[in-house]
Amino acid sequence: MALSYKKDLEKYKEIDEDEILNNLSEQELKQLETALEEMDPENALLPASMRQKDHTVKPATGPFNRDKLLSYLEKEALEYQDREDLVSFTGERKAILGVHTLVTSTQSYDGTSSKDGGYNNVIKGEKMTPVFDEPPNPTNVDDTLQRIKSNDPTLTEVNLNNIKNIPIPTLKDFAKAMERNTHVKKFSLAATRSNDPIAVAMGEMLRVNKTLQSLNLESNFITSAGASALVEALRDNDTLTEIKIDNQRQQLGTSVEMKMAKMLEENNTIVKFGYHFCQQGPRARASAAITKNNDLIRRRRVEGDL
Repeated sequence: MALSYKKDLEKYKEIDEDEILNNLSEQELKQLETALEEMDPENALLPASMRQKDHTVKPATGPFNRDKLLSYLEKEALEYQDREDLVSFTGERKAILGVHTLVTSTQSYDGTSSKDGGYNNVIKGEKMTPVFDEPPNPTNVDDTLQRIKSNDPTLTEVNLNNIKNIPIPTLKDFAKAMERNTHVKKFSLAATRSNDPIAVAMGEMLRVNKTLQSLNLESNFITSAGASALVEALRDNDTLTEIKIDNQRQQLGTSVEMKMAKMLEENNTIVKFGYHFCQQGPRARASAAITKNNDLIRRRRVEGDL
């Protein structure tokens, strides 16, 4: 069987492929090219637009003539038969569908342009209220410092917020003067570019001052060193009820937050602590401590001690 198969193949060895291709017509060559491309294993990997051959090649019917083309298109459009409607059109269909209130664009314009009617007498624009920037802090820094040093009994609140040009030595003088002051109950230094030396000075003041109840140091340049000094000072202070040190230039870190939580657990007077904890553990401990202090004050008030 194998020998007979080989004998059948012997007659194809002497075939001249070039002669066969030369005898093929142009149409047969295109068919052969298409068959060979379909047999290509990589043909399936090509996009469909590249696999499909162009079958729209037609002989030219003549030179381009715009007028003849337009007349042909018009003739085709006129001869085209419109499709018949399944349901004949009736003008009362708007009322049947419940859209009888629809108006045309012309009617809408006539209604809006009239003086006595239309949309202009119904819709009115709201008057915009301008929002102006807040005025600068009017506090006189030098005069306030002198009043603190003289222990002015009429000065119970000091607000230096958003005053950017207070020198560091002047801020230290404020902290030093507050050590001997017995009337100021609220002191605010938010957004004054205060840094760690100011925080350390405020911590030393808190160890001595027994009158201050609220201290605000938000939005400054205090780092973990300055915050640690404040936390250590609050261990010896039993009069401050509110302190705010949030929104500093950089995060204070986990170790400082742990110190804050421990301080709040040991302190029984602070009922408001303005700081956003980044760690869940210190946050939960601080929240529980603040709740405990507020509950303690509530019980004292109920019992009549406050």
